[in-house]
Amino acid sequence: MRMRFMTGLVAMIAIGCSVSEDQEKQIGQDAAAQVEREAPMISEPQVSEYVTRLGSALASKSDDRNRDWHFRIVDAEVVNAFALPGGFVYVNRGLVEHAGSTSELAGVLGHEIAHVLLRHSAQQIEKEQKTNLGLSVVCGLTNICSSNAARVAINVGGAALFARFSRHDELQADSAAVSVLARAGYDPQGIVSMFAKLLETREQRPDLVAGWFASHPLEEDRIAAVTRVIRSTPGADSRNLVKDDAAFHEFQARIHSLPPSPPSPAPPGGSP
Repeated sequence: MRMRFMTGLVAMIAIGCSVSEDQEKQIGQDAAAQVEREAPMISEPQVSEYVTRLGSALASKSDDRNRDWHFRIVDAEVVNAFALPGGFVYVNRGLVEHAGSTSELAGVLGHEIAHVLLRHSAQQIEKEQKTNLGLSVVCGLTNICSSNAARVAINVGGAALFARFSRHDELQADSAAVSVLARAGYDPQGIVSMFAKLLETREQRPDLVAGWFASHPLEEDRIAAVTRVIRSTPGADSRNLVKDDAAFHEFQARIHSLPPSPPSPAPPGGSP
């Protein structure tokens, strides 16, 4: 069954057919299985339960297609997050440790949820099926490429499959994330403060955030754009929205108490 599906996916990409929702879900499932084979994951129950609860609270208020959402934490110190088609969202441990509040982590999750809701990955496949992106999708979802190539495609440091979107897609996801957070009762100013923190970290520890900036182009003008969206979104500046809570800090403390993350893999052809 898996081989028949993959053969169909290769054919679909080769001839430029559109990606149905069922295909999108299957692509996400296969890519998620590969990510979780290759990347170190945090499976500690209390940690997993918190990120699942927060992510599901955000997604459920904006998803009109009732997707089966999955939220996982990659045990990597580099700061990054990414989403796979169909509702699979991953956030690196390093990002959780850098977040200063519930709303900052919610902002990142909301952004990745927005990529899924807007079907950006499916659109990438449809528009760029005959380019290297199409090839990387096939390589990543089948075993026709070498295992080293598969690991490079995933790269827990940030260059995950489907992680690189256009600047337009990123701005669109930012705008949608504002609504995602506001509908779920979280303060979207967390998006702004988290982005500002990432810019600051780039000045101090560029190695920790290189993956984020490679896959999520971010400058001051993007922060200004999100701020404008918040001001124009009804209810997004309500004082009743959650900015922070004790549960987040308990979750973060639990993350800090875990053994250090394993070393990130060296890039191909050289040392870190």
